Amino acid sequence: MDHEIKQEITVNAPASAVYALLTQSERFAEMSGGAPTTIDPTAGGAFSCFGGMIHGRNIECIPDERLVQAWRAKTWDSGVYSVVRLELEPHGTGTLIRLTHAAFPSGQAQHLSQGWHANYWEPLRKALG
Repeated sequence: MDHEIKQEITVNAPASAVYALLTQSERFAEMSGGAPTTIDPTAGGAFSCFGGMIHGRNIECIPDERLVQAWRAKTWDSGVYSVVRLELEPHGTGTLIRLTHAAFPSGQAQHLSQGWHANYWEPLRKALG
């Protein structure tokens, strides 16, 4: 399980707006098409999004700077978690988002990589205008 995905995108919004979308249940649900979402935005807090298809716990929550999560897909074997690290950095009038997704099950890299684009980056860009 030593696999890793690294992605970077820039959005035309401040880090505070990006962080809010990633950590506020109602905003995330709106962004992701209305699927049930529950996010406790504190370190140790649980999250569930996309109707429970993705869930886990927040490990580190530094508003407008960094979010680290123990993250898993519902279809993975019980007890299997990966680590998602989202770093937010001011970039002109927008924000550079650096994703590192590590320690996921073998054979998942392509699916997860595509999923980040389809389920996070494209909706996030749309939501932030």
